[in-house]
Amino acid sequence: MNPAGILSLALQTVVSPRDVARLLLSIRPGAEALWTAFALVVVLNTLVFSASHLLAPVPVPGVLANPAVFAAMQAAVLASTIAALTWVGGLFGGTARLRDMALLLIWMQALRVLAQALMALVLPLAPVLGTGVFMAITGLGLWILLNFIDEAHGLGSLLKAGAVAGLGLLAMAFALSIVLALAGVDPNGMAMNV
Repeated sequence: MNPAGILSLALQTVVSPRDVARLLLSIRPGAEALWTAFALVVVLNTLVFSASHLLAPVPVPGVLANPAVFAAMQAAVLASTIAALTWVGGLFGGTARLRDMALLLIWMQALRVLAQALMALVLPLAPVLGTGVFMAITGLGLWILLNFIDEAHGLGSLLKAGAVAGLGLLAMAFALSIVLALAGVDPNGMAMNV
């Protein structure tokens, strides 16, 4: 897909997220393609995050200033979110498979790259406008996520999709906090066993 096609699909995602979810799910990419796309969005998000902090330095919590650590955290959060939304959706009678949720969340991360790049350009030039753009992007992201969850799981209700999103993100945060604690990272992001 060329850049124009990606931008067109991105705009279509905002306008009609269910149609895009159905389109993406109909593609049924193989495991290798999903893993490649997963790695690509993690790397691109890390590059845009790092570049935006070079352009407009703001304080970054502890170890997240290191791009390798940021990428690892990005990958862990994305993987655990995929697993949590798949699992919790199943508890609500959803039918999405892990690869279905992975495909949709990977696409959302690709959209996040575009949003981060837009924010990196707007925020230094017009902070007030940047705040408004950030709020709009956050709202659109939530709208897209709920529609993607509903479509993937076949729940038939944005309210159920909201419950899946809320409980799934809580489950993901809980699991991730346990993993970080076992790895020796305290809440301030510093290794406890140094």
